[in-house]
Amino acid sequence: MRRVRLAYRDNDRSPVIWAIRETARQHDVDVEILQIKGTQDYEDALPDGACDVIIEHLEYLYGEPLRGRNVTMFCAPQLINEGEMVVAPGIGDPAQLVGKNIAVRTSGRFHAVVLRLRAMGLEGRVNIVMVPDAEVGRWCQWKKVESGECAATFISSLYMKPALQAGLKVMAAAPVPVVSHYAQACLTSFAAANDELVRDYMKGVVHAMCWLKLRRAEALEFAAGEPMALMGMSDRAEFEWRFDAIVKPLQLKPYPTPQAVINMYEMASAEFPNCEGLNPLALWDLHWVKQLDDAGFIDRLVATLSEERSGG
Repeated sequence: MRRVRLAYRDNDRSPVIWAIRETARQHDVDVEILQIKGTQDYEDALPDGACDVIIEHLEYLYGEPLRGRNVTMFCAPQLINEGEMVVAPGIGDPAQLVGKNIAVRTSGRFHAVVLRLRAMGLEGRVNIVMVPDAEVGRWCQWKKVESGECAATFISSLYMKPALQAGLKVMAAAPVPVVSHYAQACLTSFAAANDELVRDYMKGVVHAMCWLKLRRAEALEFAAGEPMALMGMSDRAEFEWRFDAIVKPLQLKPYPTPQAVINMYEMASAEFPNCEGLNPLALWDLHWVKQLDDAGFIDRLVATLSEERSGG
């Protein structure tokens, strides 16, 4: 069986990644999963040849030293921004946030918050306070809202419950399309030398998305094994809630949209040096997804899994 070495950082991604490994086997692809936790080690893995594909944190590819050279992005299973706006109990309207502090997590795509605030008409009208996880705990920037130091923050839906239990509330914030979780990239040289392998790997990726969304009970039982343990969870009901939050935004045909690519490039330009002047489309190659789509592979897969789910 042919092999693809898939690198990731965050165990919150494990339900999707393990599903890809499971379904890729049906398409003659053995996915070797490699967790690389250190940011620098992760960013070095692809150009150094320590892996074949990466499945998260693609923005650095736009910056130095790569500046988009010799790398190819090829699928975008999720196109929504991460996180919901959480505000103090006394905030009932976005206008009340003008002039107030907004707590922003320093890890991850912090510029995405600027895009959200811009969509709400609040860019430049609020004070952004950068708060590292080391100060408050993973995704616990809400503690700055609870204490009164800030009026709002953005929290991943996976980590929302403690904030709500503390008496904070969710305020609707304009969604912003971005190339989000589970987007993938490889070296252009790997893609050129392994066109059939990447196409069949893409079959596994699409198959995983369809399986997770259309065969929930089966996929959930599978994810409640090693992925649940990797996420450090023991409460099955809590894990089921997180599983659904992970799966709901997945799209079955993993094309990016123009605006999502534009926003991804802006986030990269804000967070990594010397991205300016690149054409963000130059990094994308969607011919594998399009071939599968045009050949009817995705539609047939959806129909088959839907029929199995209904017991037909």
